[in-house]
Amino acid sequence: MARKEMIAMLLAGGEGKRLGVLTTDLAKPAVHFGGKYRIIDFALSNCAHSGIDTVGVLTQYQPLVLNRYLGIGSPWGLDRQDGGMSILPPHMKPKGGAWYEGTANAIYQNMDFIDSYDPEYVLIISGDHIYKMDYGQMLAAHKRTEADVTVAGIEVPWKEASRFGIMRTGEEGRITDFEEKPKLPSNNLASMGIYIFAWPVLRQFLIRDEGNRVSSHDFGKDVIPAMLNGGVKLCAYAFHGYWKDVGTIDSLWEANMDLIAERPPLDLFSRDWRIYSVNPNRPPQLIAPQAKISSSLVTEGCVIEGEVSRSVLSSGVHIGLDSIVVESVVMPNAKIGRGARLYRAIIGEGAAVGDGEQIGREGDETITVVASGERNNWGPELKEVKNL
Repeated sequence: MARKEMIAMLLAGGEGKRLGVLTTDLAKPAVHFGGKYRIIDFALSNCAHSGIDTVGVLTQYQPLVLNRYLGIGSPWGLDRQDGGMSILPPHMKPKGGAWYEGTANAIYQNMDFIDSYDPEYVLIISGDHIYKMDYGQMLAAHKRTEADVTVAGIEVPWKEASRFGIMRTGEEGRITDFEEKPKLPSNNLASMGIYIFAWPVLRQFLIRDEGNRVSSHDFGKDVIPAMLNGGVKLCAYAFHGYWKDVGTIDSLWEANMDLIAERPPLDLFSRDWRIYSVNPNRPPQLIAPQAKISSSLVTEGCVIEGEVSRSVLSSGVHIGLDSIVVESVVMPNAKIGRGARLYRAIIGEGAAVGDGEQIGREGDETITVVASGERNNWGPELKEVKNL
């Protein structure tokens, strides 16, 4: 097997409890986003553009849909024999219990996979963030500073800082302090959960962490602080682009709304940095003469008879006659009945909102969610619309 300078390990086993009913039967990285994508598409597309051709995807919670979606990695150029994509479920232990016990333990369980490529560097990324990033530039910075570990960081609003690992840095970006999710953050430079490690250094600390009975086996809580205390050179890599952790209902809704802003902070239509995804062939949109659409992102295969404003619609969505959809995210194959009203809502894949039903209230800032497959006061089935 050919040696690789750097391989990527993509953590995609998150349960996504803060996304509530959207992840009851679905891994968080497989949640739909932006009309035609899933969240994991962004990290994989970044790998493709960054020239990373070997990716281990670590799955755990509700992996069936995610694994089927990933396939052999064709959309991201990872369908190859020399490297490519490898889906890595948890290893069965001799006494049972296959769950990963933390992000660091997940990598520890797959050290044999990493060793088989004998890489100089290992990139650790997450499958639940929305962003475009050239990991090659981060690697160049890692080499330039002669760091053992480089942590990608971004300044976040102070009110959100307690959700992240927070770093303090000194000269040349060297990390002097790291605190995971502090209640009273002293800084707002947040770890993006993107790390480049010198593999020999990471390997040593993974083995040490695994033997620590009081460790939670997490990078932010355990491994990074241990490295700081152990004199390892850690540097921050400042990222200045768009990045969104979509681990909550509010952040998922906000990220979708960002796509339809007057000046979108994330360009999904750039030919220079495409986001690749698995997209089935769909017919064009079917728009009724009486339909009204404004400031919205509408994917192919939608049938729209009502009014849609400042919303994101995925493929196969049917918006019924006289219905109104405002500032909402409607996921694939959802059906919105006649005369329904949606305000600041997220409608899960295959869900149905009945005739005359109201989801959310105009002027209310709360995001209302209808679970995938849920039938909300549904009456007669919507008939296929052939001639509008």
